[in-house]
Amino acid sequence: MKITAVKSYTVHPGWRKNLIFVKVETDAGIHGWGEAYSQYDRDTAVTAQLLALGPYMVGRSPFDIKHFTQFAFDDYAARRGSVELFCAISGIEQAMWDIVGKACKQPVYNLLGGKVREKIRVYANGWSYGMKEPDDYARAAEKVVKMGFTAMKFDPLPAPWRTWIPKEHERRAVRVVKAVREAVGPDVDILIEQHRRLAPMHAIRLDKQLAEFDLYWMEESCQAEYPDELAQIRREIGVPMVIGEATYTKTGFRPLLEKRSADILNADVACCGGILELKEIAAMAESFLVAMSPHNYNSTLVALASTVHASATMPNFIITEYFLPFVDFVDKISPNQLKPKNGYIELPTAPGLGVDVDEEALKQHPGKVYPARNLRHPKDEPGGI
Repeated sequence: MKITAVKSYTVHPGWRKNLIFVKVETDAGIHGWGEAYSQYDRDTAVTAQLLALGPYMVGRSPFDIKHFTQFAFDDYAARRGSVELFCAISGIEQAMWDIVGKACKQPVYNLLGGKVREKIRVYANGWSYGMKEPDDYARAAEKVVKMGFTAMKFDPLPAPWRTWIPKEHERRAVRVVKAVREAVGPDVDILIEQHRRLAPMHAIRLDKQLAEFDLYWMEESCQAEYPDELAQIRREIGVPMVIGEATYTKTGFRPLLEKRSADILNADVACCGGILELKEIAAMAESFLVAMSPHNYNSTLVALASTVHASATMPNFIITEYFLPFVDFVDKISPNQLKPKNGYIELPTAPGLGVDVDEEALKQHPGKVYPARNLRHPKDEPGGI
């Protein structure tokens, strides 16, 4: 069996960013689907990598997954990485696993060493966008609980993202988290996202205040490029620290583990290098007694399915991400997306990734060309904090 084509589809789900799906075709009539991570304004950079990398896949065996990721980085990219490159590699790699599973008539997790669990816990995200007041967050959180979720994530800090922030931003974050905790009660897990924003002076002071609300974790208080500072924050706040959504390949995660910068890693299957790379990152983390919670700001279709298969094989997996705003759209392009029940997704049993993509439906939702954003100018910045 040989690969005959690599195709990509950029589609707009009706909310925020475009999504990028990757289809790999073979001469045996078996095809596979993958998904590449995308960002607002940057999806064309990812599809450019897919367009350039695709011809090098033609004539290769879809079974040679490890060699693909090797030559894509070593030979094609000359060992010069970028987020766009790793997104493209991740999308193709997932599609190759889908093909192999279908060819072997096995779900992908059976080809990765087999499952260690039969269901995958998920937390809800995407439910808090556009919220302004603490009461807005509280009412929205109540709706998430009514949907059956037992864990939810959100960022309580206001825009813009800056390393040094005024105290009012800290106070506002405390008010928001307090309101959500009071709304959902003590039995729902609250996961706080900080999007790599803060200097340690702010992170430590704020995170200590938030710790009183019995948080499940604190995510990315500062950038992964500062492993020593993350380790300092982790030691002082008394809440499990998560890092990794903007870190790529095993090499990127090595210093975070060596410096004890995190209790949990949240690599993303759609940009870290794919299913096998995610599993190998998890194996590295396990040897440091660090847990895995794969990030998934992607659709609830292919990338989620890839995450579920990889997570099924990880002894140190604890929970993964489920983005609510994409669910209705995915129903339009797939008859069998994976959906949680009472906060868990049952493992699929069909061959490959176990989800189907309606190619014609994808074509009916072309990607959106975004207007230039009104990014900040010096006149918009404060004179200090």
